Amino acid sequence: MDELKALRALARELGVHTRYTDGLGNRVVVPAETLVRVCAAVGAPIARPGDAAEALRAHRATSESELVPPVIVAWDGTLPPITVTAGGSVRAEIHLEDGGVVEYGQPLPIGYHRLTLEASGRNETCTVIAAPVQAWRRPGSHRSWGIGVHLAALRSARSRSVGDLRDLESLCRWIRERGGDLVAVLPVLPTFNAPPPEPSPYSPVSRLFWSELILDLGDASPQSGGPGTLDLTRADAEVRAALSSRPAPSPVDDELARYARFRGAQARLGRNWRDWPSAARAGSLEPSQVDAAEERFHLVSQGLVRQQLHDLRQRLDRSGVRLGLDLAVGVHPDGYDPWSRQHLFGDGMSVGAPPDGGFPSGQDWGFSPVLPAASRREGHRYLAASIAHQAQLAGVLRVDHIMAWTRLYWIPHGFGLHEGTYVSYPAEELFAILTLESNRQQCEVVGENLGTVPPAINAALPRHRIWGMYLAQFQASAGPAVTPPTARTVALVGTHDTPTFAGWIAGHDIVDRVRYGLLAQEEAPRVRQERAQAVRWLSEQLGCSLEQPQEFLGELLEWLGRSASPLVVAWLEDLWLEEVAVNLPGTPSSMRPNWQRPMGRPLDAIFTDPEVDALVRRLSRARNTE
Repeated sequence: MDELKALRALARELGVHTRYTDGLGNRVVVPAETLVRVCAAVGAPIARPGDAAEALRAHRATSESELVPPVIVAWDGTLPPITVTAGGSVRAEIHLEDGGVVEYGQPLPIGYHRLTLEASGRNETCTVIAAPVQAWRRPGSHRSWGIGVHLAALRSARSRSVGDLRDLESLCRWIRERGGDLVAVLPVLPTFNAPPPEPSPYSPVSRLFWSELILDLGDASPQSGGPGTLDLTRADAEVRAALSSRPAPSPVDDELARYARFRGAQARLGRNWRDWPSAARAGSLEPSQVDAAEERFHLVSQGLVRQQLHDLRQRLDRSGVRLGLDLAVGVHPDGYDPWSRQHLFGDGMSVGAPPDGGFPSGQDWGFSPVLPAASRREGHRYLAASIAHQAQLAGVLRVDHIMAWTRLYWIPHGFGLHEGTYVSYPAEELFAILTLESNRQQCEVVGENLGTVPPAINAALPRHRIWGMYLAQFQASAGPAVTPPTARTVALVGTHDTPTFAGWIAGHDIVDRVRYGLLAQEEAPRVRQERAQAVRWLSEQLGCSLEQPQEFLGELLEWLGRSASPLVVAWLEDLWLEEVAVNLPGTPSSMRPNWQRPMGRPLDAIFTDPEVDALVRRLSRARNTE
């Protein structure tokens, strides 16, 4: 076997794709340099193509010697048959998470268990995920509606620098009074707030904790003084001042204690933990390396935000309103999760997307991928904890980029955006964790299946009773007869990654994409023509005039509301025809103020605006019309 054949064989066995079709329809053969770097990142002992043959032999020898795989899924508690090739007697028993022990083959309660297998003097263990095939759903049939919003952007007469949990609760109350039962927010996870701040909610410090900036600091907290730019550093200072006299909670769980020490170490040693002294970088922190005041702040703030969120959830449950939360696909590379679980993350790699129509150069999302084999070896504990963290609070959990359950596009550092490749993930195991946590926490699940979607994902979502997503902006481009949402999809006009409704009509995002180098100037006329056609098709479908955008939006919300979709979510800023999007994918926050624009209107004005009120009541009536 020559070097290149051996390299491709090794890649395939490691789940590294040797070829793929990009978003432009081009068939891509992955270059050897990319395969070497990605194979090395997933754990193969390889530095050049000539190492592939030996690495392949070693991988096959290890795989053949395993008695059981690292993870087994028991759907609805039924274990699959396993074949053990070792001779002699075999003993297999399941150690349940509650401490009980049963023999292999008996029905299992849902949960994370451990299989112990003894054969021919050898002993191996693996994780058993006993999960319902289907995610949890509320009993009965529902035709719900709600509002989506960036929580930090909310403001009111009492607000400080960013929106907080009291602002969120007042919005929930207003929605409930008008017949809605959901307020969906972008991730509310901790971010880096000291200069230079990292405002993207999709680049959190951790997926295991909450943002301290959302705390309700009471009436004594300073007010922001009106709209401008969301100042995370100022908001951070407000929280610190309000909590300065609070004692640290006691006791605290081990994960929180370690997180707080990490944040204290960053204050002393710098944000990029890869530049720390070797022992600290590896996870061992000396007291002199931890800023005690910073450590105390994170202990206090996390204890308080946990309590406030718990209390908010109880109040919302009593009023019949659910929170919609968002599971971010990754974390900031300088964050706590990559530092505390270095064995799980592919250092030297970034996750992104290959070239497509929206981003012809490709995308780099700026975070490191989780290593699939390493995650399997630990029984996917980190992913399970990340999901459970949000599902315990959410009534509806949206999984960002659910295509990651089957594959992610990895880009080696220093390579072009088009020079990456896909790496496969164990989809069955990841869906099992998702349905298990959904049922445990009684949380409905939505999978964001937009863009280039593998067929396996669209097949898996209904099988596991997970809703997909319908975007009217996307569907309008498909043809003059715009297809309505189905009972399998949550319906939206757009998302945080698309232009607002008014911006979509006007094509403001096209102007911005040219301005920031995301779209070639010579391509812009074609894209504008396609947009105008999509807008016209949708308006004709609804019988609307483009000269009356408010009525156009009303007809669209009513049309979505009459559809079979179980849930319609309107973006709050669309209700007054906001033209500027909260985010332009592909641009850093240092280039464009992504995630940093307060809402154009305060909640006090929104709640008394008759046109806004008419729009949401129109949607509510449509939802209540069979």
